[in-house]
Amino acid sequence: MQMMKETLAELVRVYDAAVACLKADMTAFIENGTLPPPERRTERLWTYPELRVTYRGQEKAARASRAFGRLETAGTYCTTVTRPTLFAEYLAEQLSLLEAEYEVEFEVSRSAQEIPFPYVLDGVAIGTVRPQDLAQHFPSTDLAMIGDEIADGIHVFEENDPLPLALFDGLRTDFSLARLAHYTGTSPEHCQRFVLFTNYHRYVDEFVDWAGKQVGSDGYTALSGAGGLYLDAPVDNARARLSDTAWRRHQMPAYHLIKEDRSGITLVNIGVGPSNAKTITDHLAVLRPEAWLMIGHCGGLRESQRIGDYVLAHAYLRDDHVLDPVLPPEIPLPAIAEVQQALAEAAERVSGGGVNLKKRMRTGTIVTTDDRNWELRYTASAKRFSLSRAIGIDMESATISAQGYRFRVPYGTLLCVSDKPLHGELKLPGQANRFYEEAIASHLKIGLITCDLLREQGDRLHSRKLRAFNEPPFR
Repeated sequence: MQMMKETLAELVRVYDAAVACLKADMTAFIENGTLPPPERRTERLWTYPELRVTYRGQEKAARASRAFGRLETAGTYCTTVTRPTLFAEYLAEQLSLLEAEYEVEFEVSRSAQEIPFPYVLDGVAIGTVRPQDLAQHFPSTDLAMIGDEIADGIHVFEENDPLPLALFDGLRTDFSLARLAHYTGTSPEHCQRFVLFTNYHRYVDEFVDWAGKQVGSDGYTALSGAGGLYLDAPVDNARARLSDTAWRRHQMPAYHLIKEDRSGITLVNIGVGPSNAKTITDHLAVLRPEAWLMIGHCGGLRESQRIGDYVLAHAYLRDDHVLDPVLPPEIPLPAIAEVQQALAEAAERVSGGGVNLKKRMRTGTIVTTDDRNWELRYTASAKRFSLSRAIGIDMESATISAQGYRFRVPYGTLLCVSDKPLHGELKLPGQANRFYEEAIASHLKIGLITCDLLREQGDRLHSRKLRAFNEPPFR
């Protein structure tokens, strides 16, 4: 894999040189008012590296069953790359597959896509200089150049344009890395490849306590969290290290149980609502997670359900509407068999299986709504809910699954019934506390065991169901 290694080294060299040049020129401008030389742009000295893969149609031993790392059309494939050190393992995997199975050539050059100055400000003190002043002389963020057209299959190519190599280019990735730090209160470097989403902070307490005990075992090296939490040695009662004032500054605080190869577990408290669910998955997608799962609460819609029962989503009635312009609600979201089986097996392990599990878990359709007070309009929704055969309702699950579908990230949902509003069992304070105490630990444990099971599957986890007609080679 010599060609892959040389390519990675060149990506790092070109990117680091561009960032160093841009930082030095900005510092000179800030400190002395020195304008950057015009050749910085003509010679593309502030640009992302461009990665090109040329394929002339000759295979070595291509594996047709894999969902990614496939070249189906001869031609030149291209993308821009940011932070190649952060993405080193991902890039190495993708390039190694292509090098092993196809006759290909790799090339790295300076692209025409400039690195916006806000993405390299770390370590640069701007003093009293305004961002508007910097934007007059240095590359700035142009939103017209950032989007998900490739992922959504609507990118318009000009004649002789290269084919897309990846779903996200350097600009789109940098945009999301900056947003991740803002929303989660943690560094993108700490994000792991298996992600759990929840909609209640009490899951955070349970996760942090459990994760604090895992540091130093099973390959886990540290626990990182919003507000500066960082533990590199095992501790009991790790939740005591959380600062309420620190994590509350962040809209969707995240907590990462870190492995060196990023195969650990990230938990994100996304709060309530499809808008948050879309926002965080828009940005986490650029890190190419192996899977993401919704582990949260729902309202039970069936008389036979009890508070604390589990709901394994096999389908979704999408009334969240936040993705309608890019993924119309009539587009079905296929259940990912590998994820469903892992969730079911984990639930069986935790619940004891057999009759116990059959009493506690139902599979079926989840309604995801954008109306927090949907109960007040139930008479308008009752027929639709009944036609869908829904067994639970929440505000995030379908959005997260739809985003997994869009961005080729395996997805799944296991919810816990917190109330039964159609049957008089509402979220009353005393009842809620009992539910939390009894259900949260075992529910979270199912999610954690599921991550372990999915990790064991390797690339078999990635389903060909998620491939588009003209899929880029990179996962």
